[in-house]
Formats: sequence, structure tokens, C-alpha cells
Amino acid sequence: MALDTAKPLKSSDKVGTICRALRRAIIEQALEPGAKLPEDALGERFGVSRTIARHALGQLASEGLVELRRNRIAVVVTPSWQDARDTFDIRMELERLVMRQLAGRLSRAQVARLKAHVEAESAAREGPDAVSIRLATEFHVLLATMTNSPVMVRYVSEIAYRCCLTLSLYSRPHSSECGVNEHIGIIDALERSDAAGAMALMHSHLDQVATRALVTPTPARGRDLLDVLAPYAAEGAELSVAPAAKAVAALKPRIVR
Repeated sequence: MALDTAKPLKSSDKVGTICRALRRAIIEQALEPGAKLPEDALGERFGVSRTIARHALGQLASEGLVELRRNRIAVVVTPSWQDARDTFDIRMELERLVMRQLAGRLSRAQVARLKAHVEAESAAREGPDAVSIRLATEFHVLLATMTNSPVMVRYVSEIAYRCCLTLSLYSRPHSSECGVNEHIGIIDALERSDAAGAMALMHSHLDQVATRALVTPTPARGRDLLDVLAPYAAEGAELSVAPAAKAVAALKPRIVR
């Protein structure tokens, strides 16, 4: 009879699992700006204590995705229009730095990985907008990981995820075709060692994303939190049996085919 050798997760691992699940739910717009995140409901859904749920919410608050209010009430952040515009402006400059660092320095394997990710984006065109938006965001995080700079990865990740909140709140229909074509152009410029071209393309790309996003507020749908998080909690349970794989996943965005 096979023995279950999986070790119990440490508290930090449980916090990480919840953070990844909530972060993805926010990116995919399952959790909308303003959605309440009660500690007891999160504990019930993920099978953890309120203390662990509270620590996870604190981590997401430090990333700018969650707002902690009085009486321990946590909600998904609702950015103002000006905050959203400022976030995109900062992101443009930050990702121009990524382009400057990567131009002419990518290995063949890295270029192949970027192209594979864009293929996944293209394949997702016919699916839900939320999946296309997540994959598009993960493309930018993937670029940041290739700089091998933990600081760059942290700041690009955080600001890219904040932009997803903007896409939830202020948006017109997502144009995945535009995004895919722009990503292909960026890869080509990096592969040619054209730093100036890559920086210009990235600036133009993010400016177009901001233009497509910053329109008018989208009405909230009002859904039950436990129902919304059910698929994300199930995925977290699968990840929990492989702590090493989770650590890699935290740095390497997954490609959904």
C-alpha cells in the first residue's frame, strides 16, 4: 500500500497558497474592486485559521491589491481614476528599464519561452477576457523575471497586478489581438538587440493598454465570495502538496493552454 509522504504545510506556505489564489482571482476579475474578504470566510474556503487568512490579507495589502479597514475588514482595492492613470504612467517607465536590461541579452531558451507564452495568449483569444488579461499580465512579469533582478520582479509584478484592478473597474472590451501583436513586436526587438526600439514599443504598448482601459467604471456584479473562490481554493489544494513547485511558480508565471 502506498504511503502518503506529503509533509504538512508550514504557516508561511499556507499564506503563500492563499495569496496566489486571491491574486489570481483578482487578476481574472473573479474578485472585483470593493469585494469584501472576511477572514472567517477565507478560513472556511481554504481550510486555515483566521490568523493565517489575516496574514495573507496583510501580504496582499502590502502589494496594493487589498485595503485593510477598521474592525479587521478587508476589501479588494478600488483605485481612483487618477490613481489608475498614475499607476500606468509609472509602469511605462519601469518596464522601459526592463527592455533596456534585456535587449541583446536573452538566451535562445528565454526567447523560446516568451514566444510560447505569446502562443498561449493567442490560443486564449476565443476564451474569457479575464484569462486573456491574466496571460497578458503574466507576459510582462515573465519579462521581468528574465532580468534576474528580485527588485525588478517585485515592482513589475506588483504594479502589473494593480493595473489588473484598473482593467476590472475602468474598461472597454479587451482587445487580445492588439496585445498579442504588440507582444510579438517587443520580442522581435529584444531578439534584434534593439534596446531603443524595444523601449519605444513597450511604452506605446502600455499607453495603448491604458487608453483601452481607462474609460468608465464597470458596474459590480455582486457574487458570493465562497462560490467565487471555490476553483481557486481547489487549485491551491493541488499546489499545497508540492512546496518546491510552488516556490518556482511564484517566480515563473504559468502558461494555460
